[in-house]
Amino acid sequence: MRYHNITKDDMLNGDGLRVVLWTAGCSHCCKECQNPITWDPNGGLPFTEAEKAEIFAELDKDYISGITFSGGDPLHPANIRGVTALAKEIKEKYPDKTIWLYTGALWEEIQNEEIVRYLDVCIDGEFQVDKKELSLKWRGSSNQRIIEVPATLREGRVVLKAD
Repeated sequence: MRYHNITKDDMLNGDGLRVVLWTAGCSHCCKECQNPITWDPNGGLPFTEAEKAEIFAELDKDYISGITFSGGDPLHPANIRGVTALAKEIKEKYPDKTIWLYTGALWEEIQNEEIVRYLDVCIDGEFQVDKKELSLKWRGSSNQRIIEVPATLREGRVVLKAD
């Protein structure tokens, strides 16, 4: 897995103050993407134990609500195994912290992936410039859904989080 950046004390990519891991690799290539530099799966830097320790040091802070995986696409084939392992470790070590994930894929395409067991919220769907709305919280276009993952898994239907 490769990454571009780790953002600390982020308030824009999920509820509360968060640490954000920006992964490298995205095959969606949305028109007017906010982060096209992250599309190349060979771009960025290798994600190592040092970066994991940096993330855990942030998650150790009481005021940090959790982690958000973004990019790129954390579910790109170059990332999914590493992001899943990291999410599992975070959920085990920090059960009270939330895990959010942004993906261009639809929930219906990823709902059977192992990673969903560790997520609290998934923002799904490609950014669509014709549906761009600056007033939306936590997403760029109105087609993207903010999915409450535990409730969705329990109820067997998509449950949306109020934004």
